[in-house]
Amino acid sequence: MKFAEKSCAITGLGVSQIGRNLQRTAMSLGLDAAIAAISDAGLQTRDIDGVSTYPGQDFHGPPGYSPLSAWDMKNALDLSLTWYCGSAEMPGQFGAIINACAAIALGLCRHVLVFRALTESTSAIACNRPGSAVGTGASRIAGHFSGLVPYRAYSAANWVAWYAQRHFHEFGTTREQLAEIALNGRRNAALNPRAIFRQPLSMDQYLGARMISTPLCLYDCDGPTDAAVAVVISAREALPDVETRPVFLEAVGCATSSLYSWEHVSDLTRQHPFDAARMMWARTELKPEDIDIAQLYDGFSILAVQWLEALGFCELGEGGSYIEGGRRIALDGELPLNTAGGQLSEGRLHGFGLLVEACCQLRNQAGNRQVTPTPKSAVVTSAGGPFGSCLLLRSE
Repeated sequence: MKFAEKSCAITGLGVSQIGRNLQRTAMSLGLDAAIAAISDAGLQTRDIDGVSTYPGQDFHGPPGYSPLSAWDMKNALDLSLTWYCGSAEMPGQFGAIINACAAIALGLCRHVLVFRALTESTSAIACNRPGSAVGTGASRIAGHFSGLVPYRAYSAANWVAWYAQRHFHEFGTTREQLAEIALNGRRNAALNPRAIFRQPLSMDQYLGARMISTPLCLYDCDGPTDAAVAVVISAREALPDVETRPVFLEAVGCATSSLYSWEHVSDLTRQHPFDAARMMWARTELKPEDIDIAQLYDGFSILAVQWLEALGFCELGEGGSYIEGGRRIALDGELPLNTAGGQLSEGRLHGFGLLVEACCQLRNQAGNRQVTPTPKSAVVTSAGGPFGSCLLLRSE
């Protein structure tokens, strides 16, 4: 069987300025990223016939979470589209990538601009709501928030801390082990001029940092960011004639069999990522041992550990020992992880920064942080817990 994603390639990459409290509009950031991605693909705006984004314009999320819609981008670039999509009800942020692949495979379009724009930092400061994940668009708390807020579980940091607590309890995972996600990311971010946090981070600093939601401390949690990221996904038969080599979609994973819930699940250590990973591996002949680099969602450090286990790089419960000491996941380790710093250090880009970094590594364009020899395969993930998706990429 030929799966839809195999007919697609990532041909263009674009990243805007990344920062805290930039005081720039989402449109200015989004256009910077979109124009850069289209140019990088060797295309013109007239060649773009599809647009995809997650989650579409504000869906009552935290301030600045989704300030730019597919319609906004279409109008700003004066695009003539045959397909477009923006929705929050997706398997994580990479649902926008998977939707684009499906549209291309159906022949609805040939070149899709996929983007994610955020002004969370500026908006949080303006609204004086720096940490809450609860939406502001409704007159009363609704949906799954209504079962969380009465217990003062206001933020995703509280919800994800449950997963970390359970992992520690079940498997003996330690804070020193979990710290390696943050420490490894910070070392890699020092080589990334776009990263927000590039200063050295020591184990003592990590262990001495203030708790956000036990056992997650300040350095286990990413922070609000202003930025935009865009990629162009093209049909194989319409690849632009440029020197930059495309990155091919080998497999995707987005399955789910558990409740969509942060707390009402039978096992806090096994959630959606295990379903998504199982689906991805079923769509390729590659195995975990064939993967050269991993860019795993680390909005909270424990989620990267969860993905390591779900993807089969180690067994359930062995994530802490797998990353202990940091050597295995270093740039020159057996599985280089989050080579641009991840969300904890590069900035909260909801997985799209990880995607761009994976493509840069596969293109041999990562500069001082380039993994050698040049990787030929990469796995990238978005979100975690009750939802998420994963992509398997390769070069030819």
